[in-house]
Amino acid sequence: MTKVMGSPTDHSGPQIIQLTESEPPYYWGVDIGGTGIKLGLVDHSGQTVAYEKIATMESQGPESGVQRIGDLVTSTEETLGIVGKVPAIGLGAPGPMDLPKGLLVEPPQLPSWWGFPIVKAFQDQLQRPISFLNDANAAAYGEFWIGAGEHCDSMLLLTLGTGVGGGIIVDGELVNGVNSFGSECGHIIVDSSPHARLCIWGGGRGQLEAYASASGVVARTRQLLTDGEQSSLSGLLGGADDELTAKKVYVEAEAGDALSLRIVDETARWLGIGVTTLVHALDPGVVSLGGAMNFGGANCPIGRRFLNGIIEEFKQRTFESVFAGTEINFATLGADAGYLGLAGYARKELLAASK
Repeated sequence: MTKVMGSPTDHSGPQIIQLTESEPPYYWGVDIGGTGIKLGLVDHSGQTVAYEKIATMESQGPESGVQRIGDLVTSTEETLGIVGKVPAIGLGAPGPMDLPKGLLVEPPQLPSWWGFPIVKAFQDQLQRPISFLNDANAAAYGEFWIGAGEHCDSMLLLTLGTGVGGGIIVDGELVNGVNSFGSECGHIIVDSSPHARLCIWGGGRGQLEAYASASGVVARTRQLLTDGEQSSLSGLLGGADDELTAKKVYVEAEAGDALSLRIVDETARWLGIGVTTLVHALDPGVVSLGGAMNFGGANCPIGRRFLNGIIEEFKQRTFESVFAGTEINFATLGADAGYLGLAGYARKELLAASK
C-alpha cells in the first residue's frame, strides 16, 4: 500500500498539501483499475490532501474491494479529523458499464466484478452520494477542471495506453451517452479496408485502438519484423527473448532505428486521422493526449516528433480556420487525472443538486 498524507515533498505520488492550506469541503476520487486502485482526497479547489494506492486483488471479488476501500476512506477521514466534511465521492472504473443503474457490465480488466451493482455497494458502505464515471471520462474531467482544459468550455481527451480511451466535454458537460458508451473514441473507424487491423479489446475492424494503442503499436511492429524488416528490435521476437513492447519501440526510435521511427510516424498519422474525425464532429477547441503511450511525451525529441506528426496530419485534413482554432497537446495531470476528475465530478454534481 502507498499512503501519503500531508507530505508535499514526497515524490512517490501526487503533490500533497497540508490540511491547513486546503479549502473544505472535500471529495474522494476512487479510480478502480484491473491491478490497482487510486484514492485521492481533494479539496474544493482541486488540491490533494491525501492519497492512497492499493492493489485491486481482482480475483477476491468486488465485495472485498468495496470493503477495503470503505475502510481506507473511513480511517483516513478519522485520522485527518474531517469526518462529516466529505459530502460526496466520485467513483470510476473501466467499461463497459451501465451508468444509470450503477453497474459494472463486462470490464475486461475486472472479470470477477462483472454485473456488480458497484454504486449501491458503495452507498451502503459509506452512506453518501456516489458519482459514477467511466475511467477515461473521469480523466477527461480532471484535465478539464484543473489541467490542460482548465480555461476551456469544451475539450477532447484521448488516453493512450494498452488501449485507447477517450473523454469528451461539451460546454462543461461530459458526453456519457445513452448506452453509457459515450466518448469511446478508441472505437472510431480510421481504416475501412476489408483487411484493416482488429482491435484486441473486443472492438471491430479498423478502429483507432488497433493502430494507436500500445498493443496496436506492438502488433504492427511485430508484423513488420515477421515480414523480414530489419531493425534493432529484431532480437526481441521469438523464444525467451519475446519481449517486444511499445516502450522498447520508443527506446530504439530514440537511438535512431529506422523501423521504430517509422512506427512512431505511422502511429501519429493514424491518430491524426482519428483526431480530425472527432474534431469535425465536435469542434472542441482543445485536444489533449494522455496516457503512458506517448513515446516520451513533451520532454523528449521523439515525443515531440510524435505530437508534431499528429498536428501535421490534422492540418492536412481539416479546414484552415479549424486548424487555427484547435490546440493539440499532451495532457498535464498524468496518472493523477482519473482520481482528480472523479473528485471534481462529485463536486460538480453535488453543487448542481444544491441549486
